[in-house]
Amino acid sequence: MVAIAYSVAFEGIEARLVEVQCSVAAGLPGFAIVGLPDKAVSEARERVKAAFGSLSIAMPNRRLTVNLSPADMPKEGSHFDLPIALAILAALEIIPSEELSRCVALGELALDGRLVGVAGALPAAMAAAEDDRALICPRACGPEAAWVDAVPVLAPATLREVIDHLTDRAPIARAAPGMIGDAPLGGCLSEVKGQERAKRALEIAAAGRHHLLMVGPPGAGKSMLAARLPGLMPPLGAAEALETSMIHSLAGTLDDGGISRRAPFREPHHTASMAAIVGGGRGAKPGEISLAHNGVLFMDEFPEFPRQVLETLRQPIETGEVVVARANAHIRYPCRFLLIAAANPCRCGYLADASRACSRAPTCGSDYMGKISGPLMDRFDLRLEVPAVSFMDLELPSGGDTSVQIAARVAAARDVQAARFRDHPQVRVNAEASGSLLDRIAAPDEEGRALILKASERLGLTARGYHRILRTARTIADLAGSAAVRAPHLAEAISYRLPFVTGG
Repeated sequence: MVAIAYSVAFEGIEARLVEVQCSVAAGLPGFAIVGLPDKAVSEARERVKAAFGSLSIAMPNRRLTVNLSPADMPKEGSHFDLPIALAILAALEIIPSEELSRCVALGELALDGRLVGVAGALPAAMAAAEDDRALICPRACGPEAAWVDAVPVLAPATLREVIDHLTDRAPIARAAPGMIGDAPLGGCLSEVKGQERAKRALEIAAAGRHHLLMVGPPGAGKSMLAARLPGLMPPLGAAEALETSMIHSLAGTLDDGGISRRAPFREPHHTASMAAIVGGGRGAKPGEISLAHNGVLFMDEFPEFPRQVLETLRQPIETGEVVVARANAHIRYPCRFLLIAAANPCRCGYLADASRACSRAPTCGSDYMGKISGPLMDRFDLRLEVPAVSFMDLELPSGGDTSVQIAARVAAARDVQAARFRDHPQVRVNAEASGSLLDRIAAPDEEGRALILKASERLGLTARGYHRILRTARTIADLAGSAAVRAPHLAEAISYRLPFVTGG
């Protein structure tokens, strides 16, 4: 007899339906799993046997074959334990095959029959909804999967509960969605003393999702400024929150099944590998740039990251997605993030202070900043020198606009952009506009045109640099409530593209 259960295999953030076919036939006793299983899937044999033993279910004294179809698609992860067990139970006529065919199942089995939480419940629920099936997943995954209200989500704690439900002995109630949580904001921007120009740059960056590079000596407040950026970011829309949560579901980082409307904030250490930053490794998991999707990626000590890692950022910054190439698959992840980078002007950090700089100044500055290639530097819309804060400024009381006030202006500018790009679904913010669309929305007046042409000649701007100035000016105009891009807006945008005085 052949019985069929359904599960999913993950390709990026998409879940592909997989048939778990089980055949019980005459022959020498054995248990084989075929269909390109990885080590975790192959080990399901022992977990299923032990779980059946804990429920006093005897394995058949016959030839047992489980095929994961389509057989040419790699199958990875322990979440195939539950569908394999259910397919065997259906083949043994312990549970009805008809009921099982209406469900998609995933979950890891403990040796005593408990169901252990796995990553990817949210994309699995999306796949189940598209195929008009219910989803059976471990209780720990229920609140996460239940956010897809188009599919009935059943979240039992044990294999026994699944059997009782499918045989109508004890039906399982539908799982409820987890709570909507908000991550801590990291302090108020008004607490930062001095650095008014840096605060303004953060506001512009948040409003139009413009990438920002801050260069300054140690202790100038670069990290402190970046840590307060989440408090300026507008909350994610429903579609953005779901899209972001699907990536975090695959990475197994959703807390208690809750979906946050707060934009993610990721800050990898400069020793992180390429796989950790762009994705890859075992199972081609999403990297930091994808985990920062629709949020902020803060890279402190930017020149200290390996050169190869920095160069891999160039394409994702432009396209908003990354392709993790493997020998047998190409996995695509979205990664529309706001990059905030911070760097010292040189290795010792005190290039501008003659009394503290090393003996190699100023050559050490150009060598150190030279680790950031020209093409990558050109992708920063905003480049900012963050000077050391004087003791006089530290003695002053906290002041300036609060994060709440700045966030309100950012939200208003984002609303203007949402209305502007309503007919352009691929463009969400000014930083993504290009071509004729950019020419139309950021066309400067005559004075502004003369100003940017003069700046292009003096600064030797590339075509990319020219367009990035227009995008930044458009955001500055939005913050000012101006329908047109004028010379003052362009002048401020150009000021953020000037070469660094220190560090080459």
